[in-house]
Amino acid sequence: MTTHDATLRRRDADLAALDGLIAHTSVQGIPVLHAPRSGDITAGLVFRVGRADETLATSGLTHLVEHLTLHRLSVSDVHHNGMTANTYTLFHVTGDEDEVVTYLNDVCAALRDLPLERLETEKEILRTEAAGRAHGPNHQLPLWRYGAQNYGLTSYDELGTRSLTADQVRHWAETRFTRDNAVLWITGDHVPDGLDLTLPGGSRIPAPVASGALPVRPAYIRGDDGRVVFDAVLRRSTAAAVFADVLGRALFRELRQEGGFSYTADADYTPRDADFATLTAYADALPQKQDAVVGGFVDVFARLRAGRIEQAELDSVRGRMLKLYDAPDLGAGMLPSYALGLLHGHHILSPEQHKAELRAVTVADLREVAREAWADGLLQVPTAGADWAGLTLAAQYSPSEVTGTRHESLEDDGVTLVIGAEGVSLLLPGGPVTVRYDALAAMTTRPDGARVLTGLDGFRVAVEPTLFRDVTAERIAALDAAVPAAAVVALPARDPERIPRPRERETPVPENGRGADKKASARRLPVWFILLVVAEVVLGLGFLVAVLTGDPAHPAWYYLLRAVIPTIVVVRLTRRAYHRATSGRR
Repeated sequence: MTTHDATLRRRDADLAALDGLIAHTSVQGIPVLHAPRSGDITAGLVFRVGRADETLATSGLTHLVEHLTLHRLSVSDVHHNGMTANTYTLFHVTGDEDEVVTYLNDVCAALRDLPLERLETEKEILRTEAAGRAHGPNHQLPLWRYGAQNYGLTSYDELGTRSLTADQVRHWAETRFTRDNAVLWITGDHVPDGLDLTLPGGSRIPAPVASGALPVRPAYIRGDDGRVVFDAVLRRSTAAAVFADVLGRALFRELRQEGGFSYTADADYTPRDADFATLTAYADALPQKQDAVVGGFVDVFARLRAGRIEQAELDSVRGRMLKLYDAPDLGAGMLPSYALGLLHGHHILSPEQHKAELRAVTVADLREVAREAWADGLLQVPTAGADWAGLTLAAQYSPSEVTGTRHESLEDDGVTLVIGAEGVSLLLPGGPVTVRYDALAAMTTRPDGARVLTGLDGFRVAVEPTLFRDVTAERIAALDAAVPAAAVVALPARDPERIPRPRERETPVPENGRGADKKASARRLPVWFILLVVAEVVLGLGFLVAVLTGDPAHPAWYYLLRAVIPTIVVVRLTRRAYHRATSGRR
């Protein structure tokens, strides 16, 4: 039996477990789930494709297909919309039967023949939408956990809205928005007549395998928005979902009700793919309360990891979850989650199976989930650090640098850009930041010669010819030739005022980069230093006179002592003053 056959058999078994609650059939090759609900009909056509399937250079591709698909439908009075998530794209509608059928047919018709004459307009609309979009509390964490690929792309702008071509968009629609990569759900006791869901054939595409850019865990990063955020990747389980609710309540009680440190403190459990879910916990804080919030966060986790969980905490959460199954029209309410489970290949539990798992969760289970979460955790803190809590600062530098031509910074003598045959490195006082061409996520280009290279691991190097010595047009051309064309995203010309210029140095840098105009340096020596040197000369003369004349009032050792100590001071200050005068450091 092939893997595909095994998947189909498990899917059929899962659907059979839902008999009596949810009905299932297919329309033109697309699986359809439906369950009755009073009132208007709501339907959702969902495809297993999302942002995590793209590359950084093509990010926004799925979102662009969604927008183009809905262009002709946007003038309709029917309530409808589309959504592009990490691993799926949803087209949904609410209305009467005829309106729902018309909407679904129009969506499939548009996917078969996208209005690509609208491509540039829709790309601009997406860029406008992105400019006004507020970032969520965990905006930075995916980048640090996954890098600039698959599930980490939500931390980045949709670069593809600058460079995607009509052929790329058409190919994406033809290969990802297929009947074999879709599921339809409808709130009704029957499938409406007149549906035309004709789509090209294809295959069910599994969710991408997650990359790893966080070799050491638990780890922490520093944020600048004043919020404390934690995430971890857990195996999907009922116990993990219960733990997220227990954690959220514990954080709210500790940080808001008892401490008064936060206004918002909560936790969330979100399925990522067929096997894993993301646990996210967060709390806000005023600047003067940030240390207390970090401490409270760590204390709550320490308590849960130690198993100090009251049975009443578990019972309260379990009772609330069990009560959800008392909702009217239960089958209709569960259609979206069942459709996603079917689409991702996740094992589907019937209500009775899920209730049995809920009743079986114990305090010991929650303790194990807490330990698993902390061991995999990534914590964003607004304060100095979290080493004291046993977390390691996430890697700030690359493990190695490339060899190639070296270009000194025109702003800082401690910074050097290296452009090599294998990649680029920015050598900083703390270590190198390297992007290799064979692990490149994207390189943006500007007509003025600027290049920004982002590696799959999330490290980024900006090559600004105006900020580094001898970054000539020839060097940029060699860099361009070494980068794969598929990774290049051309950006428009910048306003000349926005092209960076070197900050004015306190001292001029010599042409050879090695020495400095010593006369100019002398003119910059402070007055106090000159007076100290004069005083030292006078003391030295006093010592010489005492030795030659035998001054009875002050023996020779007196003048020697008074001369040696200032001499040491002068030598040290001379070296420091000369370094400052010639280094060019701001």
